[in-house]
Amino acid sequence: MMTASLVVAYHSGYGHTARMAEAVRFGAASVNDVKAEPLPVDALTEQRWEQLDAADAIVFGSPTYMGSASPEFHAFARDSVGRWQQQAWRDKLAAGFTGSGSKNGDKLHTLQYMALLAAQHGMLWVGLDLPAGWNSSAGSEDDLNRLGVWLGAAAASPVDKGAEAMHDSDLLTAEHLGRRVAEHALLRSRGHALPG
Repeated sequence: MMTASLVVAYHSGYGHTARMAEAVRFGAASVNDVKAEPLPVDALTEQRWEQLDAADAIVFGSPTYMGSASPEFHAFARDSVGRWQQQAWRDKLAAGFTGSGSKNGDKLHTLQYMALLAAQHGMLWVGLDLPAGWNSSAGSEDDLNRLGVWLGAAAASPVDKGAEAMHDSDLLTAEHLGRRVAEHALLRSRGHALPG
């Protein structure tokens, strides 16, 4: 039986992105025959780089600071140039997630940055397949994809509270993204095993 592996490569400044990373990992691991692991990117060893190289899918995560990914995530992207030169991540699946204090907070720019990073590595981007929630009088802030983002999962959290105050719908949206990427990684893994 074919299996697939997924790595959640993320940086978290205050714990919010770590909670999203765990939600993505949990969603991915809920798919039978998928192994999903978190990987903080701020202290990578060669063994951890090889773990990324071996994965079928990489889901990137970073907080949005001042309209872009964190400096630590940018350093990870810069340091991935050796993998880029070897095209080690070519044809892997990729996705992304981010959060900030504001409802908008220019989170889309962070997701675009991640998608461009994936494109430069020759990866295949998986977006969110959920309709926008909380955009009608019948909607609710508890709807999945309550922020109406399709490029990846997004979260908005109060800046005066810790990660424990994150909105459940944002975490469930991240979980959905993890499951979606895992399902596609497994399909690709099994497809590559077919003769022909």
